Amino acid sequence: MLLRFIRDTSGATAIEYGLIAALIAASLIFGMGQIGQSMNNQFTSVSEKVNDAGIE
Repeated sequence: MLLRFIRDTSGATAIEYGLIAALIAASLIFGMGQIGQSMNNQFTSVSEKVNDAGIE
């Protein structure tokens, strides 16, 4: 019974899939944050240029 418990790897596989899913989620969150910041900078730049041109 102890040997069967030691050889059972189904729990390890579930943990590995969980770690992979967590890594993918963290990567997506980081990437979306970077894209959002970049877009915010672009909109701010355009807004400043429109204001400097006197267009409202």
